[in-house]
Amino acid sequence: QVQLVESGGGLVQPGGSLRLSCAASGSAFRLYAMGWYRQAPGRQRELVAVIGAGGTNYANSVKGRFTVSRDDAKNTVYLQMNSLKPEGTAIYYCNARHQLVQRLNYWGQGTQVTVSS
Repeated sequence: QVQLVESGGGLVQPGGSLRLSCAASGSAFRLYAMGWYRQAPGRQRELVAVIGAGGTNYANSVKGRFTVSRDDAKNTVYLQMNSLKPEGTAIYYCNARHQLVQRLNYWGQGTQVTVSS
């Protein structure tokens, strides 16, 4: 069992930056691909970024502005978000998916990011 706790959300002006963190409990953190997803009101949850053994992958809408990273020693994954846009307003969720056992898939409770002037 893996528990995920996100932090770092909040209100930011367009063009501003935020850094989200996701702390994971449990063991074998390094065996999990860690992803960030977001869900805006009235929209489906979408992938923002993922980091795993195969490297990193980003949604086209955030490429060049967001950076995902992980610290396996701290069981933590980060999402640095720069040049934020109003359409980035959403609940951001952390996801952990085991890279060998696909059924081991966990979600955090989410953190709200609001981009508004």
